[in-house]
Amino acid sequence: MILTIAWRELRNLFLSPLAWCVLAVVQLIHSWWFAVSLDYFLRLAPAMAQSPNARGVTESVGGSLFGVATFVMLLVIPLLSMRLVAEERRNGTLALLLSAPVSMTDIVLGKYLGLMIFLFVMVLLTTLMPLSLELGTHLDYGRLAGGVLGLTLLVGAFASAGLYMSTLTRQPVVAAVSGFGLLLFLWIINAFAKGDNRFTGMLHYLSLIDHYDALMRGAFNSSDAVYYLLFIVAFLVFSVRRLDGYRLQH
Repeated sequence: MILTIAWRELRNLFLSPLAWCVLAVVQLIHSWWFAVSLDYFLRLAPAMAQSPNARGVTESVGGSLFGVATFVMLLVIPLLSMRLVAEERRNGTLALLLSAPVSMTDIVLGKYLGLMIFLFVMVLLTTLMPLSLELGTHLDYGRLAGGVLGLTLLVGAFASAGLYMSTLTRQPVVAAVSGFGLLLFLWIINAFAKGDNRFTGMLHYLSLIDHYDALMRGAFNSSDAVYYLLFIVAFLVFSVRRLDGYRLQH
């Protein structure tokens, strides 16, 4: 049943003009930034060759691309997740889905999986850009793998939070704005960790971007992966509980 719901969500995404527009705009931005980063690296390559500690092409081009991708995903994922539940509530089809012989967990996981397949396509298309550099140079595959893993975990966290915000309202636009606000807050929460604040460690741990930066440097730490997995599971559980409460009310 999870796969059936996931296929339904994925089909609805690809039938939606919004999803195609988002996919096109994201790839256009990423392609433009990739070209700009590569051109900048090539112009500085002669000077960088004289420095033993110069950044390689993987870090300079690939790292820059994945860094921009995080900001782009922060903007577009709430637009994609906003309709998952909110639109069904607005159209009156959620009651029919909840009355079907399927658990709330299956519904949430199915919707989440459908969105994640679409997002994985976006991550894959982005990854192909730095991979194409292998035709003319040598890449640091460890750093590249860290960037891909970090971006995948990050968009997974974004999607789970966006899905939860979609369960709280029947207005997709409200879900998108509130989802973006929540993600932005968790993005910049480490900015409050200044001085000898006793909550400094906790704020840095809660920050979405701190764990991503570590993976981007190619320094894999299981605690960073665990953080994202716990984040995803927590918001999926919140979504299940929210739909359970909605079903009991109706």
